[in-house]
Amino acid sequence: MKRITVLGATGSIGASALDVIRTHPDAFSLAGAAVKKDAAGALSIAKEFGCASIAVEDEAAAEEIEKKARMEGVRLYTGKNAAADLAKNTDADIVLVSTVGLSGLVPTLAAIEAGRTVALATKEVLVAAGEIVMKRAAEKGERILPVDSEHSAIFQCICNGREVATLTLTASGGPFLDEPASMDDVTVEMALKHPRWKMGPKVTIDSATMMNKGFEIMEARWLFDCDVKRIKTVVHPESIIHSLVTFTDGATLAQLAPPDMRIPIQYAFTWPERIPSQRAELDLADIGSLTFREANEIRFPCLRLAREACKAGGTAPAVLSAADEVAVRSFIEGAIRFADIPRIVEETLSKVPILSCDSIANVLEADRRAREFAEFAAFGMAVGN
Repeated sequence: MKRITVLGATGSIGASALDVIRTHPDAFSLAGAAVKKDAAGALSIAKEFGCASIAVEDEAAAEEIEKKARMEGVRLYTGKNAAADLAKNTDADIVLVSTVGLSGLVPTLAAIEAGRTVALATKEVLVAAGEIVMKRAAEKGERILPVDSEHSAIFQCICNGREVATLTLTASGGPFLDEPASMDDVTVEMALKHPRWKMGPKVTIDSATMMNKGFEIMEARWLFDCDVKRIKTVVHPESIIHSLVTFTDGATLAQLAPPDMRIPIQYAFTWPERIPSQRAELDLADIGSLTFREANEIRFPCLRLAREACKAGGTAPAVLSAADEVAVRSFIEGAIRFADIPRIVEETLSKVPILSCDSIANVLEADRRAREFAEFAAFGMAVGN
């Protein structure tokens, strides 16, 4: 039996992970659960799965359940470093990192230092600090297992050979592949209606702008030690083929599955083995056809900006990630327009100095500066709108 700690336990990935654990009680147990604010939810999870430790970042929320947690014999970690403390101190085989944004970086490093395998669902960890994280994992002899469906697909295909020529990430294209004509007309409600995947609001908006695909390019670069020039993207609206690997002999392998995050989560938990699941099987005859098209970087400038940040190197990806987080939040709150998101990101990239990515301090400093500038830019656009 593998013991799993889930960071971001009440988010969409966390909920799917808990369902995998719930479905396979003989294969997995929950060692710990971390949340940002939903303290009651974390305590309820602990009670259902019988785990002895939870983490709640928000101290006020944690205070409301502190007495009850103590009475039920549940250890409670609180404060800014709560998730990292849980990852480090709770005896687990795998730590699933599925928090929002750069908040997953310190817990990921804490899990590596503690000798845990990391199942990584938080894109921004490798986007902002891939060089640091992968180097430390190699030094400690720990694995980073991909949870994103695209990277899980590549991981499964590469198991069949190492002579890789190119990697191809598929993109659904989100809800705005062709309509509306002007992105200025997009509302929050429209952007949150993804045609294929059920995800949290931040990643759903990133899918709508295709920034998530830019993040995934950066993730793939670090996960598979592959030059960015050899990482391609293709729009595949059906979201059945999750990624493809082309080898040097011309053969291409693809991984296919229904769009269900529980499939890659379970594989990360069971790797290198597979176990049965209750997921729906793929019926190609019922699907009928699969379609593909080029990604339009004019309609989706975030994809271009991500590639430019990759090329710039250093802390440019961290700046990109931070600016995007601020811009997406501003859009969700109704302060800016959908089309302002890439404008804020581009302006931030052009104004914030790029540092060398040789320390966590530099990454966090770049993140701080980018957030400050992006907030200023968003305010200016909100006033202008």
